[in-house]
Amino acid sequence: MLKTAEEILFKYFGYKKFRTNQEEIISSILDGRNLLGVIPTGSGKSICYQIPALLSPKLTIVISPLISLMKDQVDALKVSKIPAAFINSSLSKEEYIKTVRKLRTNQLKLLYIAPEKLLNAKFVHLLKSINISMIAVDEAHCISQWGHDFRKSYLEIPRFIEQLEQNIQITAFTATATPKVKEDIINLLDMRNPKVFVGGFDRKNLFFKVVKNEDPESFLVEYLDKHRGAPGVIYASTRKEVDNLFAYLRLKRFSVGKYHAGLSDEDRHNYQNKFINGDIRIMIATNAFGMGIDKSNVRFVIHRNIPKDIESYYQEAGRSGRDGGQAECILMFYPEDISTQEFFIDVNKDLSPELKKSKLSKLDKMVAYTEIKSCLREYTLKYFGDRRIKNYCGNCSNCIGLKDVKDNTIDAQKIISCIGRAKENIGVKMLIQILLGITNEKVQRKGLDKISTFGIFKDYNKKTLEELLNYLISEGYIDQTAGSYPVLKLNEKSYDVLKENIKVLRKTNEIVSFDYYENPIFEKLNAKRNQIAKKEGIAPYVLFSDVTLMELADKKPINRWEMLKIKGIGNQKFDNYGKEFLELLILEAGKKKRNKKEKVVSNEESLFLDKIKIFKDNLGIDVELEVLSQAIKEIFMKKK
Repeated sequence: MLKTAEEILFKYFGYKKFRTNQEEIISSILDGRNLLGVIPTGSGKSICYQIPALLSPKLTIVISPLISLMKDQVDALKVSKIPAAFINSSLSKEEYIKTVRKLRTNQLKLLYIAPEKLLNAKFVHLLKSINISMIAVDEAHCISQWGHDFRKSYLEIPRFIEQLEQNIQITAFTATATPKVKEDIINLLDMRNPKVFVGGFDRKNLFFKVVKNEDPESFLVEYLDKHRGAPGVIYASTRKEVDNLFAYLRLKRFSVGKYHAGLSDEDRHNYQNKFINGDIRIMIATNAFGMGIDKSNVRFVIHRNIPKDIESYYQEAGRSGRDGGQAECILMFYPEDISTQEFFIDVNKDLSPELKKSKLSKLDKMVAYTEIKSCLREYTLKYFGDRRIKNYCGNCSNCIGLKDVKDNTIDAQKIISCIGRAKENIGVKMLIQILLGITNEKVQRKGLDKISTFGIFKDYNKKTLEELLNYLISEGYIDQTAGSYPVLKLNEKSYDVLKENIKVLRKTNEIVSFDYYENPIFEKLNAKRNQIAKKEGIAPYVLFSDVTLMELADKKPINRWEMLKIKGIGNQKFDNYGKEFLELLILEAGKKKRNKKEKVVSNEESLFLDKIKIFKDNLGIDVELEVLSQAIKEIFMKKK
């Protein structure tokens, strides 16, 4: 059975092997056991119940908390030709009737429903007539009042299951649950003899950072300017803070939206859809936003104010990097923000004295997170009862170090060579343009678009190149003149690098970078994905994740078999969409091949000019190099 599950994994989801935890969970479910799975966001928990659903002749019901989450999940399943649907308040009467018809005729494998629907007696009566194999409760921590996101509607789930009067397997999944919450989930769902699987809370692709006493607006502008291509979320504690940040960042020309309970349903829906579809890059929101967002390519989450507890922080921060790609989680701490959270706890009349005391204690632990000098990740994992890390994770602001050394000698030689070929008469800005292959009137007038090093860094990110050049200047490998128009000059150290007498070794910080958003091939693949997604009426990341596009841009497959090796592309997705992306990559490969031929010609031309220069200097001929070389070319052409 597990072998068949692996075949389904590749065919529909494009992965050849199960991730850590998935195989054990799926095996337990296929054995018919009730199961509670606590696994990190981004670990593929939905596959844990989707694959058993495909292997069962009966229906699987998934109880999910928010409409947008259901839509993304169902859209992703439909893209892979898996029969799935959802029922919630967003459906029109006609759509509801169509879904019910599919239910009655056994055309569905998975049905997603909102917990509020469990109170509808007519709907429960309908489901009694359907053969159901399993009920999967997503975001299961919502059933516990000791959790950070308690929802009363989740308490209806046990009664709903009882009313169905069938022998139904129960599975529950969450990414954040303390031991108390885990116990609550098992007891309240009446899970008899469950397999409890805790796969750990660690998200290794997330970098955690605490920022203190920085001017908030200045910090945000600098950070967002550095990562303009990357989608992200900024959380704030109050509606007023959200509105202020939205107005300020829009004034600074950032692509932003906002989300809080004070907006109309239409405005919230509009901003949310634009964010999901990539029409805006940054969402500024209160904690009312996000739980139902399955947007996999969020690259950073910044908390402008301290959250109420570790559970909330980890859940909200964990909305970044769901595709497994690198992401950053930043908490900005200001002592005055503590009183805001204390106020929210104090005014909540639904809280018993015991619960209030518990919430204040949790807030204290959240504040302690901002003050510790040891590993941030270790502190969080210990909070959830996961003690795998000892003192050092190497991937948080408290553990960061200069430990990687990169050899930049070859790149430095290219830069030094370019300065030499430009006769040591250009500044930093023009050098960057030449190296990236950016031409303009000034570059053409000086003939700098004809030198062999023109465009030698055309596939590089501009900021990375600028950082390397600044490093070479600051470390004395290249000189820069003073004055209003400084130019770059070579020195003895420059020639030592060219002759390979010395190496350019550079220590690199463990910083989070999203440079691939400026990769030309990634940009073209992204544009193609957006075009197809818009036509299909789905979110772009549902079609292919950013991680899949990154791998496509990096490996550049040029046939079906190479493309099927890319994670996230199985036979079904290739048949539906793969050919369009493959055509684009083949076209790019053709361009590169042509450019390579032109480059060979350019190198030959450069060698020819060097020889003519030696000939000219030795004979003392007083004529422009270009004029002399052209004259010699014409003589050779006549002889031919």
